[in-house]
Amino acid sequence: MRKTTSGARPAKTIAKAETVDDYLAALPEDTRAALAKLRKVIKAAAPKAAEVISYQIPAYKHHGLLVGFAESAGLCTFHIMSTDVTREHGSDLKGYKIGKASIRSAPDAPPPASLVTKLVKARIAENEAGRT
Repeated sequence: MRKTTSGARPAKTIAKAETVDDYLAALPEDTRAALAKLRKVIKAAAPKAAEVISYQIPAYKHHGLLVGFAESAGLCTFHIMSTDVTREHGSDLKGYKIGKASIRSAPDAPPPASLVTKLVKARIAENEAGRT
């Protein structure tokens, strides 16, 4: 039988955002500002993409899920959502904290807009070719 200690705390409950604005509003100022800039770059690179909340994070759809972004543990994450695109642009991603299909960065050290634009356009091409 397990004993519960008085020091145990319940898991923190995070409200589910229904819009990207709601998602951003719940973040600390530095992270919110960094992700708002990332949002602007994504929208400029993919003007036909629909902005949605998918898997509880802001995401963009164009012929399927395109890219997304999120905050976790004080870091900003740009979800490329394609291991192929991540692998194909590996040389551009050197120096970043990379997941299978994502880039993580501190709010004050985001990837440059030119790199984000390049990756978004690669994802658009991939999705339009039917590889989602």
